[in-house]
Amino acid sequence: MARKSKSNLPELYLEENKDQIYENALAEIQSFELPLGTTLRSVYDDQPNAHQRFMEKLDACIRNHDREIEKMCNFHHQGFVDAITELLKVRADAEKLKVQVTDTNRRLQDAGKEVIAQTEEIIRCRVQQRNITTVVEKLQLCLPVLEMYSKLKEQMNVKRYYSALKTMEQLENLYLPRVSQYRFCQIMIENLPKLREEIKEISMSDLKDFLESIRKHSDRIGETAMKQAQQQKTFSTALQKQNNVNYGRNMHLGRSRILESKNEITLKRMFEEDDEHEEEVLTAQDLVDFSPVYRCLHIYSVLGDGEIFENYYRKQRRKQARLVLQPQSSMHETVEGYRRYFSQIVGFFVVEDHILHVTQGLVTRTYTDELWNMALSKIIAVLRTHSSYCSDPDLVLELKNLIVVFADTLQGYGFPVNRLFDLLFEIRDQYNETLLKKWSGLFRDIFEADNYSPIPVANEEEYKIVVSKFPFQDPELDKQSFPKKLPMSQSVPQIYIQVKEFIYASLKFSESLHRSSTEIDDMLRKSTNLLLTRTLSSCLQNLIKKPHIGLTELVQIIINTTHLEQACKYLEDFISNITNISQVTVHTARLYGLSTFKDARHAAEGEIYTKLNQKIDEFIQIADYDWTMSESDGRASGYLMDLINFLRSTFQVFTHLPNNNNDHAAMSGKVAQTACMSACQHLSTSLMQMLLDSELKQISMGAIQQFNLDVIQCELFASSEPVPGFQGDTLQLAFIDLRQNERL
Repeated sequence: MARKSKSNLPELYLEENKDQIYENALAEIQSFELPLGTTLRSVYDDQPNAHQRFMEKLDACIRNHDREIEKMCNFHHQGFVDAITELLKVRADAEKLKVQVTDTNRRLQDAGKEVIAQTEEIIRCRVQQRNITTVVEKLQLCLPVLEMYSKLKEQMNVKRYYSALKTMEQLENLYLPRVSQYRFCQIMIENLPKLREEIKEISMSDLKDFLESIRKHSDRIGETAMKQAQQQKTFSTALQKQNNVNYGRNMHLGRSRILESKNEITLKRMFEEDDEHEEEVLTAQDLVDFSPVYRCLHIYSVLGDGEIFENYYRKQRRKQARLVLQPQSSMHETVEGYRRYFSQIVGFFVVEDHILHVTQGLVTRTYTDELWNMALSKIIAVLRTHSSYCSDPDLVLELKNLIVVFADTLQGYGFPVNRLFDLLFEIRDQYNETLLKKWSGLFRDIFEADNYSPIPVANEEEYKIVVSKFPFQDPELDKQSFPKKLPMSQSVPQIYIQVKEFIYASLKFSESLHRSSTEIDDMLRKSTNLLLTRTLSSCLQNLIKKPHIGLTELVQIIINTTHLEQACKYLEDFISNITNISQVTVHTARLYGLSTFKDARHAAEGEIYTKLNQKIDEFIQIADYDWTMSESDGRASGYLMDLINFLRSTFQVFTHLPNNNNDHAAMSGKVAQTACMSACQHLSTSLMQMLLDSELKQISMGAIQQFNLDVIQCELFASSEPVPGFQGDTLQLAFIDLRQNERL
């Protein structure tokens, strides 16, 4: 029994456990909180007859609940009945209230339609107001952007490109980021780079127009700058001369101080009046608008392309420099060609100097110096070539003056010009050569026009006119009464005047070369020496060799050269006076007139001897001796008498040769003696050759007697002393060999 009870005990526990599971499942179903699927699955899992058992439990649970409901309904039934009764009473009131509510609702709806309409209008207005406020806020945010963009467009239209770039910068950095969400902002952002490129292109176009403009106006700019430099130099020179005049005055005298003050006031007024009468001198800024350069430089600097702009500007200006430095092929023909050439160069560098001082970095001093050195080498080569074509000294002188003004102008702008002044020394030699050629023609014309006869003076006035032109002094001649004749011919004072004119012309070139008075004096003396030793000497030598120059003219040439030689010391004094250089205190070069005129005299003397001998030969050629004649004619041959008469008249001309105590003039007295001795010797030789002719086979006694009569006439001519100064029988000895041969 006990064992049986122990074996049923687990079954009892199992039954109780299953009942507990069903109760829990029902509790979960009633709670409606847990998913039913999980609950039902737990009931049916691996349990046989689980459904039936669960349904039984469920039915039992339903019966319990029905009993509880029935109890509750029984408990509340009277209250329910009372409530129903009350509801039935209220029903009639509810119907009545319903009608009233419906009527009230209808009336309220009718009355609310206008309110609704007004409310909707208010709502719509509130929405509009809110939208307007939003729009105003957005417009206030966008309006500065639009105003700045409008300002940008206006600046572009009026070509204020630098300001436009600043406006773009403000738009990009300040305004556009605030409204970047709008489409118009994106359009603006996309347009700004295009506007920058447009500004660059426009500014570059303006720069090209500027470069073309300054190329066209360079000559006028240079002409203006050179005119200003020349006026400044003229003023400084006049002021310096005035100071030099005032320097020698007695400064401690009150009256002198008053005079000096008056002179200074007068000088000042003089220049003020000159300035009033002169046209207004324009500067480079007045002739050319430099704003495109500044604008383009600023624009490229703002855009970060300043270096690109600098390189482009310098490249273009170098090209223009090469064009300016290229001269016209006919430049050397007129001074205007040189003036235009210099004006263009000065204008070019005046512009560069202006750009150098008003901009930073666009043009540097190193760049301008490099450009000037290149230009200077080209200028010197061009001037050296074209000046060599100039044959007119006046044109060379004007060229020199232009070079001086050109150099002074550029020196005022800080450019070194020493090489230009060195070039002027080369041109000075060429100028001297052209002067020598010109004066060679003048000398030839003077010699051609001269009559080679002494200058006649009828009265003292004519005498003073000649003396004023030529430094002639002769105390013996001064004692003679008028009319009288001066020993030299008309060419002497004319040659002297032309030599002085040559010195003046040479001095004109030496002025403004920034050289000392001593150097100028030395240059003048060297030029004058070239004139005397080369040009005048050559003209004299050619004159002496001309066939139409006879013995009389040769004698006059000897006289003329003697007086010109004596005038050389006056030429030296003349040079010293115009250069203010004392010959006593300073070593100066001497004029070589002594050797020049001495050589000319020697050539004239030789030509005299040659022409006398040629004339004797002409007479000898007409001699017609009959070497077989039986007896002589009883008188000398006609040709010989004509020859002797010619020699007598010729030697009388030699009496006009100067013969005073001067060492050089005293030698000229020997010319006549030498000519006479040479003529006698040549005559004797010619007669001897005739007598000893190899073709002469025999000579009759009559022919010898006739020849003897001719020799006697020659001896009589020699003994008659046709030229004074021979000692004893010196001249007769010329015929002694002829006499001996005749006797044999």
